[in-house]
Amino acid sequence: MKKKTIKKLFIANRAEIALRILRTARRLGITTVVPMHNQDQYGPALAEADEIVEVFGAPAVAAWLDIEGIVAAAIGAGCDAVHPGYGFLSENASFAKAVVQAGLIFVGPSAEVIELMGDKISARHFAVKQGVPVTPSADEADDPATFEKRALETGFPLLIKGAAGGGGKGMQIARTKQDLSQAIRVARAESLRYFGDGRLFAERFVEQPRHIEVQVFGDTNGNVIHLGERECSIQRRFQKLIEESPAPALPSALRERICSAAVKLASAAKYQNAGTVEFIVSPEGEFFFLEMNTRLQVEHPVTEMVTGLDLVELQIAIAEGEVMPLKQHEVQFNGHSIECRILAEDADAGFVPDTGKVLLLNVPSGPGVRFDCGVTQGAPVTADFDSLLAKLVVHGADRAVAISRMRSALAQTTMLGVTINNDFLSRVLHHAAFARGETDTGFLERHKADLTQAGLTLTEQQMVLAAAASATPDISMTTIPEPYASMGAWRN
Repeated sequence: MKKKTIKKLFIANRAEIALRILRTARRLGITTVVPMHNQDQYGPALAEADEIVEVFGAPAVAAWLDIEGIVAAAIGAGCDAVHPGYGFLSENASFAKAVVQAGLIFVGPSAEVIELMGDKISARHFAVKQGVPVTPSADEADDPATFEKRALETGFPLLIKGAAGGGGKGMQIARTKQDLSQAIRVARAESLRYFGDGRLFAERFVEQPRHIEVQVFGDTNGNVIHLGERECSIQRRFQKLIEESPAPALPSALRERICSAAVKLASAAKYQNAGTVEFIVSPEGEFFFLEMNTRLQVEHPVTEMVTGLDLVELQIAIAEGEVMPLKQHEVQFNGHSIECRILAEDADAGFVPDTGKVLLLNVPSGPGVRFDCGVTQGAPVTADFDSLLAKLVVHGADRAVAISRMRSALAQTTMLGVTINNDFLSRVLHHAAFARGETDTGFLERHKADLTQAGLTLTEQQMVLAAAASATPDISMTTIPEPYASMGAWRN
């Protein structure tokens, strides 16, 4: 691949990931362009971008899914490259192809590789050819008329998944024959909504597995390395809540086999740029290929913390045609890192998403603490986008230190006006089983009684909000009308 220099980067995303990409690009001397929708004008990336271009769509999320519109916006802004971030069009082969056909650099894998590995069905078939173990499954595309019958023959419990899915979207569990039709209907509807693709497959659902994923990188010369594994087992409804690296209590021999399988798969696919190969690990220590995410992951900061590498910088270098700057034996792993996803939801009311206005935002700080935030004080939180508001990441010399720092950082994290899940996350971090590293995808359900607490009464909520408001000048002063506000502190 001929080396090219990226001078102006279009970041086809929003919120915290847009800001995270922007800051690395700015450090590298690259001019940044960020899209803005009229219903999404408060993101921190908009305040720091070199340029802003307006994008259009109804609902708002449609603007970030409009391939033609995004490519036109990038060209109109004079950009020479596009970074898709994660979500939206990041794993859309047609988007990657459109970017390249427009003469721009796509900061990610090729459209052909996205089509092969980003599609969950073709990726499974490819894994089988490479000798990487997969769970028994049934592919709807083989014969749609007999899909349910073949799924039943696979055996229960079953996991129904969207072929183009990712991030836990478009997935449903069926434990009985009676559940199956409903699971297929819901999975298809979610897949169409989030990815515009209703193709499905069914696979045997492994009970209480660990979810282990491996960060891989490939360059245009065929070099592929891994940057270690991440444990992503603390999740609900297939949505990850807490990720960490390295995976706790994972035998070194098993770790080596899993990481080697990931590299083998990526190498065979001639993979370029950042990717994540995901596995499930049974209680007996068997591991099975789950899927490959052909993009940067939400949880990439924990890998950055333990390796000291900037993954976006590495993505950009590879997109420019650079050779992998380090070999496998040169990758250094230091300490332990944990990430908690700060979500706008009420964990004690069934993880119901919440909306509102951020009246107060208190950002945690301290040694080894990183806070990637996608909202600002005063910004509205709406139902137009995903409930992820920020990512709280810590690093420590070992897991015990990292847990201690995360507990402290969660206690510092405050957001008034919108319900967030930091108290729930804190309960998980304080749980004895978590401290022992006894994590699997059934953790939250198994310890539900320990992790759920009754919510505050309306009176208690009003008292907490009033106390916080009176202690915060920005809020207390703006709520006092004239002439009282100008009478001095003694009057207020």
